[in-house]
Order: sequence, then structure tokens, then C-alpha cells
Amino acid sequence: MTPQEQYTAILQRHLPETSVEWVFNFLNRHAVRLHITRQRRSKLGDYRWPQPHHPSHEISVNGDLNPYFFLWVFLHEAAHLNTHLKHPHAQPHGHEWQDEYRQLLTERRGDFPADVAEAIARYTRRIPLPRAVGREIEALLRRYNPGSDGSLATTLDQLPPGSLFRLGQKPDLLFRSVERHRTRWTCIEQRTGRRYLVNGQAPVIPLDPSGT
Repeated sequence: MTPQEQYTAILQRHLPETSVEWVFNFLNRHAVRLHITRQRRSKLGDYRWPQPHHPSHEISVNGDLNPYFFLWVFLHEAAHLNTHLKHPHAQPHGHEWQDEYRQLLTERRGDFPADVAEAIARYTRRIPLPRAVGREIEALLRRYNPGSDGSLATTLDQLPPGSLFRLGQKPDLLFRSVERHRTRWTCIEQRTGRRYLVNGQAPVIPLDPSGT
């Protein structure tokens, strides 16, 4: 198997089949190092432009995401790369980035299931991109997780501040939400008092005040 075939095989494990060639060509065209990471509590992906200590463009995406969610996050980070090339001093999620993300989502909308594609069509109609629709899309994407029954999970954004909850990936920890900051919440783990930043679209298990 050639290196290209090996790389394509890796992408096929994480992406919808219809998007694999496009993603491979995008990575190759910009000489991007793609890191498929373990699950991270604070973020789903990120982009780093070339620096002296890492001379390549770098994109990372959490490897535990289902293929449609993986593509959604990859396009988000690809839009950061495109924005950096065209507008190096633009704000991280400013008008320029939103326009790039809108273009990429419109181009690749057919790679998503029909319900997600319809929501993406609404999301990309105008700038600024509507955050509420973005949260709706991420909730829809979680319906395609392996083992999901297709129902919409409760997310942290749906709970009021001060709510007790558990995270599916950290069922032994008990959290209380404190304050929302755009897309993430400051939360306190009740046993240790440690503070965590948790994505507002993270699926959670709500609890009553007794913690049960």
C-alpha cells in the first residue's frame, strides 16, 4: 500500500466517503499536518498557522467524533486556514472567517445527511452566522453517534446556570454549571472544586439537586 493509500484509508475511517478525496486534496494542497487526537473536554478541533517551531499548517480534530461531526469540525478549522492565508490579521471568528466557513459548508453540504444539510442551508444564508442554528446542527450531528437511538440528547446549553450534571464520557464526576462564555461554560467539579471549561453542546445527564 502506498503512503497516499495509507493516508486515504485513515481518512476513510473518520470522514463520510464522499468527502475523503476533497479533504485529502485540501491537506495536500496546503501541506497541512492533520492530527487526529484523543477526546478533549475543552475543544473539538483547532488550527495553528506556521511558526518557527512548527513550520507547517496544523489542524487537529478529535478522533472520537462520528464522520459527519468530524467533517463539520474539519471545515471549521479549514476555514481558519483559508482566512489566515487571505486575511492574516482577521479576528478568529470575525466576518472574514464566517464567510470562508459559509463557503466551505455550502460546497460540502451534500456530504451530510438530509436533516443536517437542511439546517446548514439555513445556517449559511447570511452573515453573521446564527449561533442558535449552529448549536442545532451540532445537536443533530450527535444523533449519528454509534449506538444513538436518533433522539436529541440534552446539552449543557439547555440547562440553566447552577445545574448539576454528569458528562457521558466522565460519568464518575459531578459538575455544576457556573457561567457561560460564548460557546463554553465554566463548571465546577463538586468533589474537588476544580474548574473546567465545557462545550455548551456537550451531551449531559441532568441531575436533581441531590446529585442523583
